Amino acid sequence: MNDFYLKASDWDQDPMHVKRSLSVANGIMEAIPHPGDMAALEYGSGTGITSFFLKDHFREITMMDNSPGMVNVMKENILKSSVPNLKAVLFNLEKDQWEGSMFDIIITQMVLHHISDYQNILKIFSSILNPEGYIAIADLYSEDGSFHGEGFNGHNGFDLGRLSSEICSLGFDIISANKCFSIDKEIPEAGIKRFDLFLLIARKMNK
Repeated sequence: MNDFYLKASDWDQDPMHVKRSLSVANGIMEAIPHPGDMAALEYGSGTGITSFFLKDHFREITMMDNSPGMVNVMKENILKSSVPNLKAVLFNLEKDQWEGSMFDIIITQMVLHHISDYQNILKIFSSILNPEGYIAIADLYSEDGSFHGEGFNGHNGFDLGRLSSEICSLGFDIISANKCFSIDKEIPEAGIKRFDLFLLIARKMNK
């Protein structure tokens, strides 16, 4: 049982999670023109807060996570809200090959820094995107490791310039890449530290 399974039931009660998701959703809506006919995937969606903010703007949204606890909360929220264009899927793109439908946009929020081989997941995203589809990545700028602390095996954020270059090398054009949110977090022996998040949106070039 992983940490996210244990956190799932209380995740939506944290006002920061809601504010962060709203900021990301607003940034996506400002950058993506006419998304009404698009099929979206939110990968690592947690309880699906961002997708719920976006539900009235996309034709359909698949909320995908590899935590059964998070997926259960998503399914409960869909039932409570009677939302017809959202669906929750338990799936791990890092381990299994997706054989479902293609997507017009893939959204991730605070997910990429948890993925060891993030370059590979970016390739997988590209492979399940329709021509001229989008990726929207919200994550941490490079930091000193204090955000997660000792024992964390992922990445301590990203250099936005380097990440942008890696994404462009996969055949994308960067549409926008800007700061979208800040998190103030209590760090042992250091007090309150501020960590900034970027929102990078790129479009797959039609080849």
